[in-house]
This record gives sequence, C-alpha cells and structure tokens, in this order.
Amino acid sequence: MKYRTVVMYMEIGCFVTCLCGWILVCSTLPTEYWTFSEVGSIVLTTSNYYSNLWMDCISDTTGVSDCKYYPSMLALPAFLHVCRALAVCSVIFGFFGGVLTLIGMKCTKIGGSELANARVTFAGAMTYLVSGFCGMVTYSWWTHRVVSEFLNPNFRAQKFEIGAAVFVGFGGTILILCGGAVLSFFSGKEGLPSGSSNRPRRPHTYATARTRRTYMLPASSSRVTLVPPLFYEGRRSRGATATPKTVRTFNRDSFV
Repeated sequence: MKYRTVVMYMEIGCFVTCLCGWILVCSTLPTEYWTFSEVGSIVLTTSNYYSNLWMDCISDTTGVSDCKYYPSMLALPAFLHVCRALAVCSVIFGFFGGVLTLIGMKCTKIGGSELANARVTFAGAMTYLVSGFCGMVTYSWWTHRVVSEFLNPNFRAQKFEIGAAVFVGFGGTILILCGGAVLSFFSGKEGLPSGSSNRPRRPHTYATARTRRTYMLPASSSRVTLVPPLFYEGRRSRGATATPKTVRTFNRDSFV
C-alpha cells in the first residue's frame, strides 16, 4: 500500500474521531445533569436537584420537574461566565476545524496541490486542538469546583456531585485531542517545510586562473574543494617566458 493511501485513510479516521468528539461536546451544552444532588425526606419522596451552565432544575419521585434559568447574568460568579465562554468556543472551533479538515483531506480533492491540501489539513488539526483544549479546561475546572465544594467541611450550602454530562464532555474532548494530534503530525510532516532547507549557508570560493567567484553552499557540506593554482606546474606565464630584447644604442660616430 502506498504512503499516500495510508495517509488518506489516516485522515479519514482522525476526521471521524474528531467529529464524534465534537458531537459529544455539543450534546453536553443543553444537558441539565452537569451537577446533581439528591435529598431524601421523612415521607417516601425524594427531591433531585441538578443544574448546568444555564439553569437550575428540581424534580421529585412523583414525576414533577421544574427548571428555571439563572435570573441575573451579572450576579453570576466569574467562574460560570468563563466556563460558558470556553464551552461555546470549543463548539465553534470544532466546527471550523471540521470544515478545514474536510477541505484539505486527500480524499475530497477540493483544494489545489498536495502541499496546499496538507497545509489546510494542518490548520484544521490545529483548530481541533484549540477546541479540545477549551473543552478540557471547561470540564476540568467545573469538576474541580464541584469536588472542592463537596470535600470542604466549612461549605455550609447544598453540596452537589458530578453529573453525567461532565463525563460525556471529557470523553468528547479526549477524542478531539487525540484525533487532532495525530492529524497535525502527519499533515505537518507533509505540509510544513523541512529543517534542511533552513540551515545556514557559508560562503565557498572557487578560484580559477582568471576569475574568482563565490558560491553559497549548505553548512552541512563537508566536501573539500581543491582550488587550482594560478599557474600549473610545467607552464610559465607569458611574461616569464618572454625573451628580453637587447636595446642597441647609436652614437654620432656610427653614422660618419
């Protein structure tokens, strides 16, 4: 199997992996079970409290449930605002990462040359990595906040536990990060210039009998160039081989 075919199947697998992870991350945003708490009473009824980034909900064993959005946006803590922003950024970056990867893959043939497609695919992989990073920060911070409040003995308010949506989000972000990392490795290896072309160059001089020219060679070149002498052995210059002429002088008595 050719290398290009292997890379093409690899790109398809990474794209499907990242797409599945992005769908899982998107599914957690409308889900209410980011945190939950169960409170039992004396009678045979149990109240369940659960919430997410946007609302608080309550339900009981009779089947009655009610959800209420947070009444004031400015009264919310900064932690919740940052988690909202990061979650939305994760979804947006994942969408554009999918578009760029779909355009640059070898099986689609939408782009131009192989080099251009590889660079577009690398850009899509980097976008996927940013999406996974935003999602991982969101779910990790949310988990740390819930666990720290639950284990804090001085926390007197109602304590919550980690909901199912957070675990689904962790799985989705891991899929995005793994697929984006593999995709960026292969596409970057093909699309980015190699390090050999960026090596510093040192001047190298070739001397001839008449002219002396300077050429630029790579610094890694260890080849020794022999510079021919100006005059080869057994050969003399014209000035050296010329016979000096005798100058005759004439005086007055020579013409008498």
